[in-house]
Amino acid sequence: MTTITESPLGEKQTIIGGQSFMETLMKAVPIVVPKVEDLVDGTVIGLQASTLYVDLAPLGTGIIYGREYNRAKDIIRSLKSGDKIAVKMIEAENERGYMTLSLKEAKEEIVWREAEEMQKTKAPIILAVKEANKGGLVLEWNGIPGFLPTSQLKSDHYPRVDDGDKDKIETELKKLVGEKLKVTVISSNQKEKKLIFSEKGNDMEEIKEIVSKYKVGDIVEGEITGVVDFGVFIKIDQNLEGLAHISELDWVLIDNPASKFKVGEKVKAQIINITEGKVSLSIKALKPNPWNETKDKYKTSQEVSGVVIKFNKHGALVSIEEGVAGLVHISGFKSEEDMKDKLDLGKSYKFKIATFEPKDHKLTLLYIGQ
Repeated sequence: MTTITESPLGEKQTIIGGQSFMETLMKAVPIVVPKVEDLVDGTVIGLQASTLYVDLAPLGTGIIYGREYNRAKDIIRSLKSGDKIAVKMIEAENERGYMTLSLKEAKEEIVWREAEEMQKTKAPIILAVKEANKGGLVLEWNGIPGFLPTSQLKSDHYPRVDDGDKDKIETELKKLVGEKLKVTVISSNQKEKKLIFSEKGNDMEEIKEIVSKYKVGDIVEGEITGVVDFGVFIKIDQNLEGLAHISELDWVLIDNPASKFKVGEKVKAQIINITEGKVSLSIKALKPNPWNETKDKYKTSQEVSGVVIKFNKHGALVSIEEGVAGLVHISGFKSEEDMKDKLDLGKSYKFKIATFEPKDHKLTLLYIGQ
């Protein structure tokens, strides 16, 4: 027995012996049937009653309706009959006998695939800055928000804040909102919806060529281009900066780099590491190491005088001479409050050396008293 049915858009479907013509054809001709979540290509048939009909020949007809229709309204508005589109299979067959499709998810899937490819090829793109926060910039690519961390900004866009104040850094970054930056994709994770950009990627080959002129141990001279809470940036060559971490600024403890260094100041430093185009510098390496003079000067159990220079979660840091400091552990006191009752910043007290390893710059002390 043969019957003919018709869809809301006037499509005729032939039923043979209780089976649709498509079911009969699929038995006769092997067809790869898409699974749920697969992307398939189709042709727009028409729009009716907030439902977009899509021809997925030779598979049949699919529809975009309900939530999926509302999600893709902006895209659907620009479509017309005969347009070729990519859709994602949401349901193989709904209660009306149609395949349920998603246009929005298909578009996102394609964009994420393109992002992965761009990460591999390192192809540059130009994007406008949408927002800024303390950590970096928010960009948008093909409808997907992405992040450009401050650490991935080119030197001329990096916020040069003398005191490393995060609010001031955010203020500087906000000045870039609306500007167009040339970036590359360095990380793409569809599952976590994370897209990370870098402004440095475009210059990496040039930077690698410049870096190749230097080696660990070289002494360089440059201009300080930025002072942040974790160190100072020093321009040592055209388009090449190095970072002198706060721990490499001086043998004496420095809490605030801005108190000792200023943008524009000329300094000498030694290259202590080069990794993937990043240069690490040390200013203190060019100064005499005070620990070298302590080997025969101090020993375990010796009583010494020291000045409290800092408190941290582990206890108090005490300097027994310029550039040589050790930790008085908090466990030597009843509590943190007890420690701060007995010790004042900037004052000198008596201590006993508990551990002394000058080669490793390690010194621990025990509090004795005034």
